[in-house]
Amino acid sequence: MRFGLSRHKLMEGRYLDVAPVAGCVLLLMIFLMLTWSSSVQTQAGIGVDLPKAVTSETVKGKSSVITVTRERVLYFGKNAVSTAELSERLSSMDKKDSVLIKADKGTSLERVVEVWDICRRSGIRQVNIATTQAN
Repeated sequence: MRFGLSRHKLMEGRYLDVAPVAGCVLLLMIFLMLTWSSSVQTQAGIGVDLPKAVTSETVKGKSSVITVTRERVLYFGKNAVSTAELSERLSSMDKKDSVLIKADKGTSLERVVEVWDICRRSGIRQVNIATTQAN
């Protein structure tokens, strides 16, 4: 008789089955972790807060990326480089290639101009600065 009473309570929904709830929570956690990790990472995994510009346009074609962080560290692609190494690598590039400078908005203008000058001295004529679209 007691068995029938507990079965009746189960059918009325007074007991909560934990397995589906745990599965849903686990799936939500996995989804959020994957979404968060992809939104935090940038190209080459280097975190840079780009400045905003109203008149920005999309650059077509492939560009070599030079990243300047807030700490004034230079990256050519994924590798940290000194100014001398950057100059050597740019000198070995084809002069028709373009370069995209991704500088953090907290970086000094002096550092960005220094990188721009290195590009121009190396013979690169197409130098662009990356920005985000202002709202």
